[in-house]
Amino acid sequence: MIDVVRDAALEKKGEDFITIDVTGRTILADAFAIVTGRSKIQTRAIADAIVERCEVEGLAIRRVEGYSDGSWILLDLGNVIVNVFTPDQRQFYNLERLWSEVEKRQAQGS
Repeated sequence: MIDVVRDAALEKKGEDFITIDVTGRTILADAFAIVTGRSKIQTRAIADAIVERCEVEGLAIRRVEGYSDGSWILLDLGNVIVNVFTPDQRQFYNLERLWSEVEKRQAQGS
């Protein structure tokens, strides 16, 4: 599933695609995918491409949030949550840091 999401995002020139394995750290998903689009128009194009590719592959999109605004679009694929950000929103929410802090706390036993 991650390969499908990554390929669709990169076809629309998504930048800095990463995945974060959150298996066992949350009940929300097993992985978060994060990608940046340079503008709200591009984030919508990336989200559209991911939805279209998932439909072709027979993967269900459970929910889409933030599409109308376009600065942070969330696609719920069940086991994978896709976050498509504009650069300023990605920097502001900084999910990479947030989840690395969770990992550090869990490793320390807190």
